[in-house]
Amino acid sequence: DETGAFRFENLAFGTYTLQIFLQNYNSHTQEIELNTSKKQLEILLTPLSSELQMVEISAKGELNTFRHLRGVEGTAIYAAKKSEVINLDGIVANLATNNAREVYRSVAGLNVWESDGAGLQLAIGARGLDPNRTSNFNTRQNGFDISADALGYPESYYTPPTQALQRIEIVRGAASLQYGTQFGGLLNFKLKEGTPDKAFEFITENTLGSFGLLNSFNSIGGTKGKFNYYGFYQRKQGDGWRENSNFEQNTAYLDVHYDITKKLKVGLELTHMNYLAQQAGGLVDFEFRDNPRQSKRARNWFDVDWKLAALHIDYELSKNTQLNFRNFVLDARRKALGELGAINRPDPMRERDLVVGDYENFGSEGRLIHRYKIAGRITNFLMGYRYYRGFTRNKQGDASDGSDPDFRFLNPENLEKSNYEFPSRNVAFFAENLFNIGERWTLTPGIRYEFIRTASEGFYKRRIFSGGEVIFEETIPDARENERQFLLFGLGTGYRLTEDIETYANISQNYRAINFSDLAVVNPNLIIDSLLQDESGYNADIGIRGTAAQGLFRFDVSAFYLRYNNRIGLADLTVPDPIQVEKVVAYRTNIGNARILGLEAYVEADIWKILKGSEQELSIRPYVNFSLLKGNYLSGRSEFVGNDVELIPPISLKTGIAANYRKWQANYLFTYVRLHFSDATNATLVANATRGLIPTYFVSDISASYSVGRFRVQAGMNNLFDRAYFTRRATGYPGPGIISAEGRGGYLTVRVRI
Repeated sequence: DETGAFRFENLAFGTYTLQIFLQNYNSHTQEIELNTSKKQLEILLTPLSSELQMVEISAKGELNTFRHLRGVEGTAIYAAKKSEVINLDGIVANLATNNAREVYRSVAGLNVWESDGAGLQLAIGARGLDPNRTSNFNTRQNGFDISADALGYPESYYTPPTQALQRIEIVRGAASLQYGTQFGGLLNFKLKEGTPDKAFEFITENTLGSFGLLNSFNSIGGTKGKFNYYGFYQRKQGDGWRENSNFEQNTAYLDVHYDITKKLKVGLELTHMNYLAQQAGGLVDFEFRDNPRQSKRARNWFDVDWKLAALHIDYELSKNTQLNFRNFVLDARRKALGELGAINRPDPMRERDLVVGDYENFGSEGRLIHRYKIAGRITNFLMGYRYYRGFTRNKQGDASDGSDPDFRFLNPENLEKSNYEFPSRNVAFFAENLFNIGERWTLTPGIRYEFIRTASEGFYKRRIFSGGEVIFEETIPDARENERQFLLFGLGTGYRLTEDIETYANISQNYRAINFSDLAVVNPNLIIDSLLQDESGYNADIGIRGTAAQGLFRFDVSAFYLRYNNRIGLADLTVPDPIQVEKVVAYRTNIGNARILGLEAYVEADIWKILKGSEQELSIRPYVNFSLLKGNYLSGRSEFVGNDVELIPPISLKTGIAANYRKWQANYLFTYVRLHFSDATNATLVANATRGLIPTYFVSDISASYSVGRFRVQAGMNNLFDRAYFTRRATGYPGPGIISAEGRGGYLTVRVRI
């Protein structure tokens, strides 16, 4: 134990060799003659110390870039859950632009939306869930929420720079019991900490890329006594691949940890990010085919300011019981400015639409994990709570008719569209217990109690135009309040076939409350059903994962079943139009109950070392990430029953090869995504391009790096063969219409460590 005490029981009399190993101490070996039922020893270990001028460590293999979470990590239980960990240190990719294709190449079944080439926002979804701003995952940084409003508006406008990340943790839908009720599960960004063996370290990474890309990432960190600190500043700017798509972004971060005692640790972290981006708008299908780089909107802008603060407290009650507390605050704002009219009409050059959202959130979470024994086997019990208060102000009205980023309302006291306040409250309690049954079998039941209160108070305006003039205006007061409480249950089980191979299965309930963007944003391309209802359902997984060939072969193959009741999606609605008399627009409503099934697989092997021996300096690792998905509407509105569920690529493939040789690293990635629908009507084409097919596309990326001493040089090319493709159709910003993915672009990064 922590004091060095040890005990052996039920040993037969005889001669034994005792060996003792402890990090930072000399090992100890002695022979023991056991000839009595009790024998006491007292052994003194001597500290291990030596002076080294320089140590150069060369990684023998990089298979540890991908793994799954252990059964228990920190104050969390992940046993039998579908999980992935992406270790960023071993990845060769375009980290300056957070290239999601490359970064998440080892996570099967993800649908990646590419809305900008700078990586300003991350947009990933899984299993048919909307990727927009990763809103179907519970998105966290170092374990606390970073989205706009976890209940009312769970969209993430802030994504940590990939260069600052130690790892990314993903837990699929079974995370609903510990981290929130979302269908997608957990996405947690674990940032780096200061190096433990130096008082100061400075790293600067500077990237030049195509289309005016300039990225400068600079970090400091270290450990001094009981203090550990890490901070960075990132500046990123560029012109963008398309016309009217320039951007500039600034991100700063500071994290300080202090070990008050051996058992009590406190950490404080602060984050501030802001960016200004011009948005090129969408295209209709024939325009995309003609020239995907063109832009028909020169007056659309997006501005984000995100501030986060978190206080972490870790306390060890005993060697078997640990406590963790997280308190976090978000103070943020986003502003969207531009012309939202149908993209198949020219910009009328009138006053622009301005939407301003202010977010003020506070949350507190606590966890206790306790290890105890049942029938001589270790058992882990976890319990915790969550308190969350969100407050959002959302305003929409007219702004200037100019082209500059002027984020001011023309009539702030009499807004033309809407003005709302959205207070929300959430109280939750959860518990899980990991039982070890026999040598190989684990069972993990869990439960979560959830109380949710959402409310809205404000107004929106109904206006009728004729000849560009308002001929009728009506202000409609709107106040709502909705309280609900419920229980979620889950059960997981795992069976270890060998020391390195495990089968697992779990089922967990999910829940998703309607958010305020479904209630209070006026969009000429989209009508919202005023009677929207919350969504519910469950995720179930069964799979096998592990390693073979002394860790040189890794795999995770699983099947899932997702039941999604009352799913919200896009239908058709005919409305009056001042030009066409009437028009068909997208109608966001509860479509019905859906079923999604799938196979997800990731396999990676170091072929060269398997054939030639693990001591080889050369590492060649082909990998395959494959998913096969199928979703249908089972019941609900009759016109949708039997339709394919939208946003589900039936086949997704990411495959490639990674190689290491001494100080060289390289990676080639091929991505293939099959044709799929963007809405529940299964429309193939509509005039304003807000709905329709997402055609089959494939794209290649290549990167290579060389390290020597304190220096590292990396270069690469994204979309190597300059394919024209798109991943999404937008009903609002950054569209509406087809959002072109970026064409071929290269980059060069130089890194210096001091």
